[in-house]
Amino acid sequence: MTQGAQVPSGNRPAGQGAPPALPSGPQIFGILNITSDSFSDGGRFLDPAAAIAHGAALAAVGAHVIDIGAASSNPDAAAIDPAIEIGRLAPVVAALHAQGIALSIDTFSPPVQLWALDQGVAFLNDIDGFAEPSLYPALAASSARLVVMHSVQRRGRATRVHVAPEGIVDAALSFFEARIAALTAAGVARSRLILDPGMGFFLGSDAEASFAMLRAIGRLKSAFGLPVLISVSRKSFLRALAGRAPMESGALTLAAELEAARLGADFIRTHDVRALADGLKVMARVGG
Repeated sequence: MTQGAQVPSGNRPAGQGAPPALPSGPQIFGILNITSDSFSDGGRFLDPAAAIAHGAALAAVGAHVIDIGAASSNPDAAAIDPAIEIGRLAPVVAALHAQGIALSIDTFSPPVQLWALDQGVAFLNDIDGFAEPSLYPALAASSARLVVMHSVQRRGRATRVHVAPEGIVDAALSFFEARIAALTAAGVARSRLILDPGMGFFLGSDAEASFAMLRAIGRLKSAFGLPVLISVSRKSFLRALAGRAPMESGALTLAAELEAARLGADFIRTHDVRALADGLKVMARVGG
């Protein structure tokens, strides 16, 4: 297993023990979609054996955390029942846990989040930014780190809506101020929070909103003193620059991810873990 983010000790399953985080540079979240309709790889890893093999492979080439999603959040995705989501997750989480791999569960369903906490995952990643107050006591009682995402939709999957990009960064700052206050007031330790400003359709249909948010990484970090996660992998706002399909967007994705790292991103969520890990090695060497 690659070096990675340490699993919170309070919820660590027996036998699980990820090594400590690297001293510098962003941590890599490897994307594992066990869905039928994800925009770039829907159906590829719906079979549990394929998902387990892919998750282990991502860890082997440099992912510090495997971010597993069993319900798509793109604008064209269909809603699925939480029981189906948990059914997809259960064998994959069990198998990767047994290999000592740090896991994140990417879900905006409260029942699935509660299930994930019971499994002792290291991270919860919520596109709603933990909007459901009834979940807060369980979040406070856990030790999982929480990826709090901002979106213009506020709830649910991304939609194709126009939002003026000029105000998008201020909107994210206001959202995080309110959500951080709500979570910490409920007993969630501030040190457990990670901020995701959203990208692509989560910021509206105007591509400039995503570029503006990327340029604002330093502003987000300085405003709250919290780590920032960036997820731009294969997104349409990048692909539109060169007219590329999702599986043809590797160079576009890597360029944006390395720029995010240069601007101070603490976590980067990606499909192509090997390329990002290699690129970060070059950055570290050049930077001394």
